[in-house]
Amino acid sequence: MLVELSVMEQRYHAVMEVVSGAPVTEVARRYGVSRQAVHGWLGRYESDGLAGLADHSHRPRYQPRQLDAGIEALICQWRGAHPRWGPRRLLFELGKARVSPLPSRSTIYRVLVRHGLVPARKRKRRRQDYKRWQREEPMQLWQMDVTGSVFLADGTELKLISGLDDCSRFCVIAKVVRRATGRAVCRAFVAAMAVYGIPDEVLTDNGKVFTGRFGKPRPAEVLFERICRKNGIKQLLTKPYSPTTIGKVERWHQTRKPISSMRPGHSPRSNRRRPRWMPGATSTTMTGRTSRWTWPPPPPGSAPHHHRRVRR
Repeated sequence: MLVELSVMEQRYHAVMEVVSGAPVTEVARRYGVSRQAVHGWLGRYESDGLAGLADHSHRPRYQPRQLDAGIEALICQWRGAHPRWGPRRLLFELGKARVSPLPSRSTIYRVLVRHGLVPARKRKRRRQDYKRWQREEPMQLWQMDVTGSVFLADGTELKLISGLDDCSRFCVIAKVVRRATGRAVCRAFVAAMAVYGIPDEVLTDNGKVFTGRFGKPRPAEVLFERICRKNGIKQLLTKPYSPTTIGKVERWHQTRKPISSMRPGHSPRSNRRRPRWMPGATSTTMTGRTSRWTWPPPPPGSAPHHHRRVRR
């Protein structure tokens, strides 16, 4: 009858074989370990007996970079006395008290989390971790989004339907509506295509006006998706809760905060101030479409703009 031996028993048998005169190399090969491991078992058996062959912690006895226990207790004491003090304020107070060595702000934060004084927060991605991307030619990709925070003088909040060309940053859609319904978004989208042409792709978030993938009780095609399908436009959707994917149009929203002060008939100022292509030029998209991409006319009574510089 075969009996399965525990790890401790196997180590004891290996030590006994070596003590009886068996070569260490042969014993190590038979038990599938290194010679150093067998020598380690011998040393632990000689110093601690049979208990030395049991598994033990590999934690180092001393950590030179570990925070001093007195400083850690002082941080917890100050936090308990001043619940509104965060890691930044605690670091300032430790510096005033001439505590040495002075811990970093992240160390103080980890101390507070370890003792349950503040809730742990998910670390934000660093700015350099984001990968910047853009299309090579105009009309290859449009970014669209809907935002609020556009107020009239009487306090009525309006919705802004916006769209940017990914390569040129040209604003193709900037329409203010009372309610950003699916039909309102589609009307603005179709009107932009009638003026500038049909893009190859369009990138949006997962809003109900753009996609029905999260519809209840089952996913269904919405009007915006039907328009993209019938016009041969590839619709791209962002990852849920990832607004940085459409960061260009999101940043445009921050620039266009005073959009309600624009006069009727004026195109967004960024289209006239930041030229990206030659006026009256045509561009060929990836699918072979040729779109008429003309410079928007200036407001009535203003001098025409003469830009001859193409910026990428």
